[in-house]
Amino acid sequence: MVEVFKINKQEAEESKGIIQRLHAHFPESSITFDLGDSDKILRVEGKDVCKKKVVTLLTEYGFECEVLA
Repeated sequence: MVEVFKINKQEAEESKGIIQRLHAHFPESSITFDLGDSDKILRVEGKDVCKKKVVTLLTEYGFECEVLA
């Protein structure tokens, strides 16, 4: 399953930290960013990915995040 999110205000260095933090919660998942997209797309691919948990974690880290359909 692939979940796609729109996230605000991160740069390449911030994305590395976000990926590390998310891997702590979703260790078997593939986590990538598309920083070239105007929406700063975050993709989390794995079998046990919880959209609500991703949004909650990113909000706790100080980012705005929303699920894209």
